[in-house]
Amino acid sequence: MTHARLQGLPDPEFQPEYYDDVPLKRLIAFVIDVFFVSVLTALTLPFTAFLGIFFFPALWFVVNLAYRIISISNSSATPGMRLAGIELRDGNGDPFTLGLAAVHTGIFVFGSSVFLLQAASVILMLSTKRARGLADHILGTAALNKFPTVARAL
Repeated sequence: MTHARLQGLPDPEFQPEYYDDVPLKRLIAFVIDVFFVSVLTALTLPFTAFLGIFFFPALWFVVNLAYRIISISNSSATPGMRLAGIELRDGNGDPFTLGLAAVHTGIFVFGSSVFLLQAASVILMLSTKRARGLADHILGTAALNKFPTVARAL
């Protein structure tokens, strides 16, 4: 049964190529993005007169939020997601707006900081047809393969 909020997304029954390997690609994107955010945070240290060393986790958190919100609102994907070949779409199949990117990022970051919420998100990604995480279920969004393979055995 297709939920009304997801009517613009590809149907996983008829177009499964849009969801193939999305959980693995999200993991790869996450690792790449953590690396990029860490490098960006280290590059901001001179601009704090190196005082950022004393509050590095807080600085990393702020850089992470800005990195995710800006990149997702501009291209509906973080650089890690683009390298992994996935992008985020709203329930109508449209790219994320700035507001949706901010809310999705907020839910993602909060969920990532609470083990049970992160575990629930991973379980949802691995067990649902659209491979949607917790933030995606709350907002009616999904991560899709940007260039799905269409050559399938009939």
